[in-house]
Amino acid sequence: MSTPETNPDSNNATNEIRDIAEVAAVEIITTAAVHLMSAAAVKCGLAEGHDAEELKDLDEARKLITALAGLVTSAAPEIGSQHAGPLRDGLRSLQLAFREASSFPDEPGKGPGEKLTGPVN
Repeated sequence: MSTPETNPDSNNATNEIRDIAEVAAVEIITTAAVHLMSAAAVKCGLAEGHDAEELKDLDEARKLITALAGLVTSAAPEIGSQHAGPLRDGLRSLQLAFREASSFPDEPGKGPGEKLTGPVN
């Protein structure tokens, strides 16, 4: 049987568990939202660099934006407007970017996440 003294990896895992236990829920929620936003931006073709168009994948972007909309919509009452407001703004910007990047834009209310947020113009 290994102990933290005989298995240093075990000690690192324990430290990571302790660290996450100390992080406030609002921070974990906003961090997850920022990761979804960043990935969706890349998939909408908004990445910096010469390969932005190659990284564009609207099917993947739709999934990420819809997941973000679900997270933001459901978490907003729990995290308060101070945190939810900027997340909603970022979500709206991504929804508009998606529409702009689409060759055949969705009808209002049918875009990614709009079932949860309402139509975005």
